[in-house]
Formats: sequence, C-alpha cells, structure tokens
Amino acid sequence: MTETQSTLTCPECSHVETFEMPTDSCQWFLECPACHVVLKPQPGDCCVFCSYGTVPCPPIQQGESCCG
Repeated sequence: MTETQSTLTCPECSHVETFEMPTDSCQWFLECPACHVVLKPQPGDCCVFCSYGTVPCPPIQQGESCCG
C-alpha cells in the first residue's frame, strides 16, 4: 500500500510538518511554512519528499519514475 503523507524537515530552520503528497506528479518546490525558504530537491532526488521527507513520493514507492 502506498503512503500518501510524509513529514518534511526544513534544512534551514528545522521546522517539521506533515504534508499530503501528490500521487501522480513530482513536488519540485515547497515553501517552508515557518521560514518561507523554498525547498528544492537535492541532486539525484526527484522531489522534495524524496530529499527531506520521512517517506519517498508515491511513484518512487511503487518503483516507477517520478518525473519521467
């Protein structure tokens, strides 16, 4: 079963919040609700959930390409 929520930790201010992930696309950018820094994926990752979340994005969980 695919998880659709992931808890992200902001690398700038360490704010932690749980977000609902899109199931059919990448989330390339996400603004931190606390410090307003725009998070972007780290090199080699397809989205912010794969870089900063507790759970990778649904396409990656299913073994598919996220951004293909």
